[in-house]
Amino acid sequence: MALKCGIVGLPNVGKSTLFNCLSNAKAQAANFPFCTIEPNVGIITVPDERLETLEKLVSPERVVPTTVEIVDIAGLVKGASKGEGLGNKFLANIRETDAIIHVLRCFDNDNVVHVEGSVNPIRDKEIIDFELQIKDLESVEKKIQKLEKAAKVGDKDSKRGVEVLSIYKTHLESGKSARTAPVTDEDKKYIEDIQLLTVKPILYVCNVDEASVVNGNKYVDIVKEAVKDEAAEIIIIAAAIEADISELESFEDRQVFLSEIGLNEAGVNKLIKAAYRLLNLYTYFTAGVKEVRAWTITKGMTAPQAAGVIHTDFEKGFIRAEVIKYNDFVSLKSEQACKEAGKLSVEGKEYVVSDGDMMHFRFNV
Repeated sequence: MALKCGIVGLPNVGKSTLFNCLSNAKAQAANFPFCTIEPNVGIITVPDERLETLEKLVSPERVVPTTVEIVDIAGLVKGASKGEGLGNKFLANIRETDAIIHVLRCFDNDNVVHVEGSVNPIRDKEIIDFELQIKDLESVEKKIQKLEKAAKVGDKDSKRGVEVLSIYKTHLESGKSARTAPVTDEDKKYIEDIQLLTVKPILYVCNVDEASVVNGNKYVDIVKEAVKDEAAEIIIIAAAIEADISELESFEDRQVFLSEIGLNEAGVNKLIKAAYRLLNLYTYFTAGVKEVRAWTITKGMTAPQAAGVIHTDFEKGFIRAEVIKYNDFVSLKSEQACKEAGKLSVEGKEYVVSDGDMMHFRFNV
């Protein structure tokens, strides 16, 4: 599934350094604004310990993890919504993503200039929020004008659309993002065609110094307080440390390095997993001697839809799915043992796939 997370932030907050750690692509990381002019795209492997366990049990010829696309977007400055700097390009790049990873500078370092002259993550957050909200406000107002014409001649759906969009308008004018507007899921259909920027789910990444990577610092604390009503996830990462980790050759060396600074997992791993959750994604597995593979689906997908991720013919000709729960497979150690224990279920077209399901599809085209 071609799902994208866009990394955004003001210039020089650590976006490109972080992106370099996430991806084999090498975004230019320099101490000046706009060094990332075209968005760099990385296909990022999603860390999943379950694959390692399945590999040990199945001994396949190869293991294929699932992925998510990360886009490093040019740094934004004040006035982007009016086309300042690379504003129009920046906003267009965000519009193409499914979720936003917002990097905030939460460290002091006189050698790294800040485009605003001082370190203040809340001000930085509000600069980007404001630019996105202004652009969304323009989109909402244009659609209201369009629907008002139809509403005047008695179109009930258009009238309801104007009411809903007016809620968004008031919300945006008060300096709040569209994702927190008091609107029902059903009424969100009125904004689907205008691709609002601030309706996208968001993950805040607090980029800290090495001393703050375990417990955070004063900057992280004020970010947590500022976004407490946004239902957004916050993670703490030291991009400089992640850059050092990414240079280490072996898994063992990386684990030793992490343990020495008090961490049990690399920050980029936490970020990738959080991005995966942010996109509302699940993983299911196929397992055989040729291949153990992770497949990405959206939460709530049915068995035929999940089969279609492998190939459209699987969905078109879907007959049934044979399903084993991951924990049952790990406990019983083989498909045959699961069958004998009654832990293999045969599911039809209505079955909703769970995260971690091991699936075998029967189809006929």
